[in-house]
Amino acid sequence: MTLAQNPPRADDRLIVALDLPDVLQGLELARKLGDTVSFYKIGLGMLTGGGLALANELKGELGKRIFLDMKFFDIPATVEAAVRGVAQFNLDFLTVHGDPNVVRAARDGAAGSGLSILAVTILTALDRADLDAALIKPGEMADLVVERAALAFEAGADGVIASPHEAARIRALPQAAGKLIVTPGVRPLGSAANDQKRIATPAEALRFGADHIVVGRPVNAASDPLAAARAILAEISAV
Repeated sequence: MTLAQNPPRADDRLIVALDLPDVLQGLELARKLGDTVSFYKIGLGMLTGGGLALANELKGELGKRIFLDMKFFDIPATVEAAVRGVAQFNLDFLTVHGDPNVVRAARDGAAGSGLSILAVTILTALDRADLDAALIKPGEMADLVVERAALAFEAGADGVIASPHEAARIRALPQAAGKLIVTPGVRPLGSAANDQKRIATPAEALRFGADHIVVGRPVNAASDPLAAARAILAEISAV
């Protein structure tokens, strides 16, 4: 029996990134995917194209869960105010950079809401050469990611963003109990890596300890996005 005859059910572990130019294209993709996808990520690329309006429509009218990927990074008072503003929209996840003072400010801003604060450890598009160019302290990439994750948890983060390759070590941290691990850089077999440098398949990422995987171009740039999403759901259903 084919996927079209017996499509897999929506699974919140799959978050589809709406990395598209504007609201109309984002809404069109969400409608194509229909009930197959229940969780969407909206990032900075769509912010000026009406991203918050799209988030509200997907959440309020279509009942989707929303991950707002803003990666806030500023002085604590500004971060707290920005997060407090986002919290009023009743969204699900929000990213901030993983510096402990930023995480603490974000937690204060989200207090009393259902908004989960996710701390970015090290972007999955970076490698050690990129860190050297940015004057980040020496050390193995994975060690730095795990260290930043532990500090973010201690500062009150509800979860972290990390590549699939660090997920298992983060999951093993004592501070990770009850916390979320969300992994971008996920590519189904046969997909191009694009600008991601630390990638894994959906099933690998979940086996490594991720709670949610974020998939962008393999779905939103596919000739048949619905078929692409169903194939990923079929893969993760066995994990």
